[in-house]
Amino acid sequence: MDITLSDLRSLLTPLVGIVLFLMVVKWAYGEKSRKGYEEAANLPFTDDEDEEKPGSDARPR
Repeated sequence: MDITLSDLRSLLTPLVGIVLFLMVVKWAYGEKSRKGYEEAANLPFTDDEDEEKPGSDARPR
């Protein structure tokens, strides 16, 4: 049984795809990304310090 280049590509392409997919999942759900995601999730609940107050002059000085 001879293994041709086409057979080798047929075997390696799905394996490389699965490995890349798992690497992206690890990167997205990894511990290093968690802090950034938590900060982004809490953005709607934070008050902006630069928020315009009612009745304040909105023109730049």
